Amino acid sequence: MDAKSFRKAGHFPSLLSSFLYFDVSFMIWVLCGALALFITKDFGLSDTQKAAMVAIPILGGSIFRIPMGILADRIGSKKAGLIGMSLTLIPLVWGWLGGGSLLEMQMIGFLLGFAGASFAVSLSLASRWYPPQYQGLAMGIAGAGNSGTALATFFGPQIAEAYGWHSVFGFALIPLVAVMIAYTLMAKDAPGRPAPKPLKSYLGVFKYPDTWWFSIFYAITFGGFVGFANYASIFFYDVYGDNVHSGGLTKIQVGYLVTITVIAGSFFRPLGGWIADKIGGMRLLLVLYSVIAASAFAIATMPDSFVVMLIYTSIMMACLGMGNGSVFQIIPQRFSGEIGVITGIVGAAGGLGGYLLPTYVLGPLKQSTGSQVAGFLVVGSIVLLTTLVFYAVTRSWKKTWAKTESGVQF
Repeated sequence: MDAKSFRKAGHFPSLLSSFLYFDVSFMIWVLCGALALFITKDFGLSDTQKAAMVAIPILGGSIFRIPMGILADRIGSKKAGLIGMSLTLIPLVWGWLGGGSLLEMQMIGFLLGFAGASFAVSLSLASRWYPPQYQGLAMGIAGAGNSGTALATFFGPQIAEAYGWHSVFGFALIPLVAVMIAYTLMAKDAPGRPAPKPLKSYLGVFKYPDTWWFSIFYAITFGGFVGFANYASIFFYDVYGDNVHSGGLTKIQVGYLVTITVIAGSFFRPLGGWIADKIGGMRLLLVLYSVIAASAFAIATMPDSFVVMLIYTSIMMACLGMGNGSVFQIIPQRFSGEIGVITGIVGAAGGLGGYLLPTYVLGPLKQSTGSQVAGFLVVGSIVLLTTLVFYAVTRSWKKTWAKTESGVQF
């Protein structure tokens, strides 16, 4: 790829704004997961309650993504993004000055979903500026805002240890306000943005089978990424923490492991988009799903060494991140006119997958069996089944829309 031609093909300040908006929003969205060890200790939660608490923000993000995607299509991604960031201020201030009860924290967590809804806005802002041959890379760069998770897991536990976990919400206001200013100055809606349509026209995409297939496939990749990212601190501390045996990992050390794991998923997302541009998203996703399934089964062996476990989880998260980029290499070329709403719908499905993973798989199975093994055996089996379904579905796709008019591979 010619970097110069890529820069000329779109509007780099808007692409950068898209990344920054998604990055700071993602950091805020996963704060409950990053602070899970501190918050759950204060409230004395069971394994299932812990999983549910870190999953509530994911559910909120899943619900808010569809209206935010429609809003981006109707009034433009720039205005929608500023609205989203303004709404995100509410749970941060509340978490900083309040959050003294479990119910309050659950409500704060749900409102953090406004930050998670940034996905539908930031990716539509980036996508509309770039032609089909650069969709994978552009969407991958914007989507690399997943790296905000690493900021939360790295700095969150350290700030919580020094000043208390409530203060982390207050500190998060600083980068959010800074990004709001930068976004206001740099972001610009693409000139070719489609004219606003009636609401029923946007929701008409639900009638297409491809909408549902994309939603299922993204529920695995993004759902797996965000679900495990939020649950990872609980997982690592449960298996290797100093609460298990003498000489185990401290909460801050667990934060470092989670950060490494999350970085693998975040920074491999653009690579997934770039490779998908070269060889086709279908072909790449088939390989990635297979590796994700194998990684989940490897995690289920529960190696004694946390270093070995870190390798397994990092490989899984890297493939999940690349899978996210691959799915969104295909989507804009199938639904170019409804990119905001389709991004919201598919993103909502991804968020729903991230909510279900800890709430109905990992947390309950840990509580019922006393081990993390069963959860990852189930995850590996689900992804393996998805791999077979994906192969069958894409065989049909290749017959109907294997290539766009510009010759870009799917």
